[in-house]
Amino acid sequence: MRIALTGSNGKLGTVVERELRAAGHDVIALDQVGPRRAGFTRIDLTDSGSVFDALTSIDGRHRGLDAVVHLGAIPAPGVETDVATFRNNMLAAFNVIHGARKAGIHRVVLASSETVLGLPFDIAPPYVPVDEEYDTRPESVYSLGKHLEEELARKVVRWDADLSITALRFSNVMTPDDYPSFAAFQDDPASRKWNLWGYIDARDAAQAVVLALDAGRPGFDRFIIAAADTVMERSSASLLEAFLPSVEVRGELGEHETLLGIAHAREVLGYEPKHSWRD
Repeated sequence: MRIALTGSNGKLGTVVERELRAAGHDVIALDQVGPRRAGFTRIDLTDSGSVFDALTSIDGRHRGLDAVVHLGAIPAPGVETDVATFRNNMLAAFNVIHGARKAGIHRVVLASSETVLGLPFDIAPPYVPVDEEYDTRPESVYSLGKHLEEELARKVVRWDADLSITALRFSNVMTPDDYPSFAAFQDDPASRKWNLWGYIDARDAAQAVVLALDAGRPGFDRFIIAAADTVMERSSASLLEAFLPSVEVRGELGEHETLLGIAHAREVLGYEPKHSWRD
């Protein structure tokens, strides 16, 4: 497929671009920042005209796209003011989804976030592993925006029976360069309770993007995308006993099994994490 990738120069975007190309796709890389290079175009995603222009053609490099992967955003709470975060992320998501429909593109993959699950879990989750079945619980303006991006997608697909929009609720993205820092978590497990000790290797996040594009199921769906394990050497059961003793555990937990449920992604997309910091 010929795919537009927003946020192509970000921590996750660089890995997704590499993996999309490795899978045989033609990638039109889009971002607001980054050095000039082949296949890359600078863009302001809050400018609807620029977005529509990029999705329909760019100076002969393409004359139409098969899909859009939208990763471009202010990536976390507190990076900019609440108003700036909300305005940027919501407007960018709307422009990408609306522009894709106008351009006749029927496959869109969005970067959603684990934050919609209730992070930092000052209020305990209803059960673990958390999954996509309970209602979203945004606890920050950033998370509220991600919730609304999902709602936007859910409503827009009603207008077009062929449109596929997939929201991937990525956990804390890590690369192998980050793994040495995991040693510091072991003496302070409370420091990682905020996301139930979860993470996602960027290469597995990219795998999920490829799988979602390949599936292209009409309609809207959302998936938690996390590693199969936690960031801790302690067992998942002991972490729950120490920090969330009253939370219901559904099913049997493996020793280091993730508390961010990935069963839906496994079942529907065929997602299976291949990378762990323990390796």
